[in-house]
Amino acid sequence: MVAVARPSTEVRAMRREDLDAVVAIEHASYEFPWSAGIFRDCLQAGHNCWVIIHEGEIAGYGILSVAAGEAHVLNVCIGDAHRGLGYGRRMMRRLVDLARWYGAERIFLEVRPSNPVAHALYESMGFAEIGRRPAYYPAKNGREEAIVMALEMHITD
Repeated sequence: MVAVARPSTEVRAMRREDLDAVVAIEHASYEFPWSAGIFRDCLQAGHNCWVIIHEGEIAGYGILSVAAGEAHVLNVCIGDAHRGLGYGRRMMRRLVDLARWYGAERIFLEVRPSNPVAHALYESMGFAEIGRRPAYYPAKNGREEAIVMALEMHITD
């Protein structure tokens, strides 16, 4: 039997030296991207900032804020060359696991209605729509509402 080499992939905590690659993915992915300063602020604030590495290259990232028994997914993005490989789901699983580890009772996130792939991923992971935020996101022709979703954590002893 011939062993097939699998690509090396890991999820690890984001470091300051990752910021150039993270910002490059952000700017290539969004029309209204976060600035490098926002990512630096997230690291400095102690948010859970993670990257997914594929064969030594940052393929994507996720940022989670946890406070007062709740968690908020602030940003998740997978670079274009790595989409469709399950990395978004893998990053979301890491963020959900972290929220559970911190004892969060629920996790919130916002998603654009114009991003059906992300919306479907979140639904498949048990997130449910709990509301809408009008004019939440900047958009080319004004503002776009956000779909607010939540996942109730069922923490058992």
